Amino acid sequence: MREFIVEADGGSRGNPGPAGYGSVVLDAATGETLVETYEYLGVVTNNVAEYRGLLAGLRAAHDLDPSARVHVRMDSKLVVEQMSGRWKIKHPDMKPLALEAGRVFPPGQVTYEWIPREQNKRADRLANEAMDSEGSASSVRKPSSAEAGAQADVRAAKADADVRAATAVASPGWAPADMGAPATFVLLRHGETPLTPQKRFSGSGGTDPSLSDIGREQAERAAEALARRGTIQHILASPLTRTRQTAAAVAERLGIEVTVEDGLIETDFGAWEGLTFGEVRERYPDDLTKWLADPEAEPTGGGESFAATATRIAATRDKLVAAYAGRTVLLVTHVTPIKTFVRLALGAPPESLFRMELSAASLSAVAYYADGNASVRLLNDTSHLRP
Repeated sequence: MREFIVEADGGSRGNPGPAGYGSVVLDAATGETLVETYEYLGVVTNNVAEYRGLLAGLRAAHDLDPSARVHVRMDSKLVVEQMSGRWKIKHPDMKPLALEAGRVFPPGQVTYEWIPREQNKRADRLANEAMDSEGSASSVRKPSSAEAGAQADVRAAKADADVRAATAVASPGWAPADMGAPATFVLLRHGETPLTPQKRFSGSGGTDPSLSDIGREQAERAAEALARRGTIQHILASPLTRTRQTAAAVAERLGIEVTVEDGLIETDFGAWEGLTFGEVRERYPDDLTKWLADPEAEPTGGGESFAATATRIAATRDKLVAAYAGRTVLLVTHVTPIKTFVRLALGAPPESLFRMELSAASLSAVAYYADGNASVRLLNDTSHLRP
């Protein structure tokens, strides 16, 4: 008797919102991909999209061999537990889909396993392709006989390809091949604090101010905008109060927990903390002149240089790209880290930091691909803050 593995996933950008599913059918003995399928669903909930992905995967497996045993792997705890009979199905939109899925194969012929999201990347990628298509495409693909015969060669070459990809150096221009879904970082600057409208230096070595009333309203508006877009899958924040408060507003709206990432903290401006630019020029003219001309120069009193900040942000970027490949992550952070993410992505010189405007509660975005290339997709968007 043949055995298949079905990997399925679904997503909804807004929950409910624009949704899609992806499913993959694998040969359990060889690991070969037999069918890939995805479809845009219109506006439905995340759970409905997951059930539709399951149903599509089971039907594709049934078309291949109705007598086969099927092992379903999904990162939806809800679907796995309900289809295994351990949890009751109460939602009226999911009951008929679960009943339909249960009828594709005879009872006892299908087993279910929950897997972490990072182990369900194939189905997740297809689900995101479906959502990106917004109804313009759906796909059911079966490898040709020639492709099936080449699977062994592909697997034999995979290890070497992985090594090359891991050591690839970013090159200018367009990448020569599709590197898969990128790690996309949506960069949200925190909302205003009492120091923001006064344009005072406010880094990691100061008083750690909280959001002002205006800043809290800005955080809520950013949360609304991100909920409408529905693409955020993880939220990371700098450890400072103003960023954690901004992140909390978004997390409450999206239902996602916040992870504190120390690497996203603002630059330490040393003795300049709390001062305006004019006050620094008056008190520390020579130090300020050096700081403006040399990225290695530190603010008075042993602050952090822009060069040191860049080293820290580059290390944080590399860690997060590896951890969140193919995912969309909200990074709630500060002016200097966001400008540094953008500068490094563009390969721009250090002085470019002084040529970027970055408003409170603004949104920027950078995508990172497997070959090391990066794409700046958004900078200083404040449209969500307008009445």
